[in-house]
Amino acid sequence: MTVSTEGMKVNLGSRTLRASVELLSSMRFSISLLTVICIASVIGTVLKQGEPLGNYVNQFGPFWAQVFTLVSLNTVYSAWWFLLILAFLVVSTSLCIARNAPKIFAEFSQLKEDVREQSLKAFGHRAQAALSEAPEAAARRIGQTLVQSGWKVKLQERKSGWMVAAKKGSANKLGYIAAHSAIVLVCIGGLLDGDMMVRMQMWLGNKSVYTGGGLIADVPAQHRLAENNPTFRANLMVAENTQSSTAILNQPGGVLLQELPFSVELKKFVVEFYSTGMPKLFASDIIIHDKVTGEKIPARVEVNHPASYKGIEIFQSSFDDGGSSVMLKAIPMAATTKPFEIEGTIGGSSTLTSGEGKGAEKLTLEYTKLRLINVENFAGAGAQGSGADVRKVDLQQAIDTRLGAANKTTDSKQRRNVGPSIGYKLRDAAGQAREFSNYMLPVKMDDNPDSPSLFLMGVRENEVDAFQYLRIPADPETSMDTFVRLRTALADPAQRDLAVQRYARLATGTDRPELTRQLAQSASRALALFAGTEVTPATKGKPPVAGLQAISDFMEANVPEAERNRAGDVLIRILNGTLFELTALTREQAKLPPLPQDGKTQAFMAQMVLTLSDAPHYPAPMAFQLKDFKQVQASVFQVARAPGKKIVYLGCAFLILGVFGMLYVRERRIWVWLAPSAFTPANHSDDAAARTEAEPLVSESAPASQATMALSTNRKTMDGDKEFEMLKMKLLQAPL
Repeated sequence: MTVSTEGMKVNLGSRTLRASVELLSSMRFSISLLTVICIASVIGTVLKQGEPLGNYVNQFGPFWAQVFTLVSLNTVYSAWWFLLILAFLVVSTSLCIARNAPKIFAEFSQLKEDVREQSLKAFGHRAQAALSEAPEAAARRIGQTLVQSGWKVKLQERKSGWMVAAKKGSANKLGYIAAHSAIVLVCIGGLLDGDMMVRMQMWLGNKSVYTGGGLIADVPAQHRLAENNPTFRANLMVAENTQSSTAILNQPGGVLLQELPFSVELKKFVVEFYSTGMPKLFASDIIIHDKVTGEKIPARVEVNHPASYKGIEIFQSSFDDGGSSVMLKAIPMAATTKPFEIEGTIGGSSTLTSGEGKGAEKLTLEYTKLRLINVENFAGAGAQGSGADVRKVDLQQAIDTRLGAANKTTDSKQRRNVGPSIGYKLRDAAGQAREFSNYMLPVKMDDNPDSPSLFLMGVRENEVDAFQYLRIPADPETSMDTFVRLRTALADPAQRDLAVQRYARLATGTDRPELTRQLAQSASRALALFAGTEVTPATKGKPPVAGLQAISDFMEANVPEAERNRAGDVLIRILNGTLFELTALTREQAKLPPLPQDGKTQAFMAQMVLTLSDAPHYPAPMAFQLKDFKQVQASVFQVARAPGKKIVYLGCAFLILGVFGMLYVRERRIWVWLAPSAFTPANHSDDAAARTEAEPLVSESAPASQATMALSTNRKTMDGDKEFEMLKMKLLQAPL
């Protein structure tokens, strides 16, 4: 049977109805719908679904973000047009099955024994032979042989002989029905487990999405779905030692609340890591509280190991902070800011000011994230950082790095946990916010024993950008206090003058007052430029420039180009010496021991100079360091009632059977026509040359019947050729 691509023909109804039924039931229409669904699924896989609009604006721009929202490409699988295409595909494929199934089932019992003997000569696989048996005896022998080999056989007696018709591999046609039924089942399961039921409740049950904020208990009833909702897939966030029974369904433009017939209590959230820092296990120890009976059922939920209760699956989706309390210390980055401490809760916010005086601005500190484990890769930067000879090509090493275990990589990895970090946002009065991420502990960035550990203060303007870090060296007391004191003293003219005088006296001695005075003037000028308090004709009326950039600008404006290198070296040495004395002065005032004169102090001061130079560019009047915390974990569960899941599983089983049936099961039909032989001993000749090509299997005795055999198969393969040769030997080469 050849499957037609045309649709179902109906004789009733109007011309438009008949044309619509023909289009819907045609194979070309089903294939077109399936192609559109495949394209939409690819888009839904490549484009992140359900992200906030701002993420699409940052990544693709405002125009394409609006396009994605307009055609619902950011929520493809719940878009009305996607669900409509699924519904049309179900109808179209069902009509295709209804149109072709009767023909397929009718052919199961048809062996086509009425085929004419002359038609057998047109088949590609055909053979003729002379048999010593009578036609009836030969027909019964051939039929019995085919039955023993698993063929369905029918014998037909005609006036001029016997026809043996047989068929094998009818499951091939069942594969067609199974594969198409699988499409219908999978689509129905997808419609049941998708947003169709929720949309119907919104259309028919006066439900609407909730766009406001506040407590879940205050949300009105029109935004809540009942416990007996037949299908849903929602998110449930539960903090440790708390319980919740209301899940959230994300919808375009807002949310819906799904009431559960039970509440979930989180006793403990467990996370384990591999030595590489990759997560090894996410698990939640929970207690399910039945609302009706009050029964408490303990359970453990892991990734790929959900818990189930009353037909609702509870999956481990992710984890979050459940309201950890943190203590932060403000690190001044502006002259008007003083150190202070502030307490907050992750997910909450605090109001503060940017400093003192009339120019102080109100800021909102939003506590966004607390991470206890931060595993970073501290490996060297390839050949440039390893000191290897990049000119050398070691073929054996190159091969070894690319062969072997699948987990072998060509990149060296040196992972280390650098401890907790705090994430927060500072939002100004206009609503603009920057995101910050600061590490609690100092981080050793290299293997040099003299290099200081660094406090990393990260900042970025947008979520899609990478963090840029201000690196503050840790002092011998493993704190940032030396940086804070030095930055405060740098802004104080009296402190700067004391440091300059100390440096000048130590550098020149007491017996050369004129040289001491000249060096003090140069040191004072260098320190003022570095502090950003020096006003020159080039910078008058402009925002102050500080750090090494101010010294560079001064050199370009006042020193001839030929002398800049020598003058720059002298000025940097003066600056470094003056800053060292200023550091010593602040430590004396804090009653701390002076820094030793060694390589560690030299590396510490070199990094301090760079940090002080970069600090004026920090885009906030203060940075916050994590001083203490009390972590509260929370699990994010996905709760789902999915009646279509079993239908989808059944559809997958049908699809496997259907594909196997269509690709690996071949339908074969065989016919053998047996007629009385017209050959008599009188015209028999022993001369082999007298035998015709149409009589290849003539034995020396007189034949009693002539056999014509033909084989038909739905696919021409080498296995079909071999099977035909085997059948020809078994059925036609019987001894005379």
